[in-house]
Amino acid sequence: MSEERIQIKESRAEWKRLLSHRWIVRNFRFFLFLSVLAVAYIYNGHYADKLARKINRVSQEVNELTYEYKTLRSEVMFRSKQSELSRSVAPLGLSELTAPPVVLKDSSGNK
Repeated sequence: MSEERIQIKESRAEWKRLLSHRWIVRNFRFFLFLSVLAVAYIYNGHYADKLARKINRVSQEVNELTYEYKTLRSEVMFRSKQSELSRSVAPLGLSELTAPPVVLKDSSGNK
């Protein structure tokens, strides 16, 4: 038992020697470097989360705009059909031609 106690006391003495004031002051720059690394690591994690949220939001906006574009394009295609055009201009008193158009020719002979 006494040998174990001696070993325990020696290990405690080693820890006290390692954690002495001089050792801590000597390695202050290293502790400061580790602190800066920890702050940079935390910042990087937060920045990545924020960037992922922004990407998701922009992706959702792009999808909404795509759906809106497709809806408007189909509506324009529907309204530009000949039957829809004739129906929409009927209240203005316009109608489709029943006779073919007349071609006008220049009588002076100049082109």
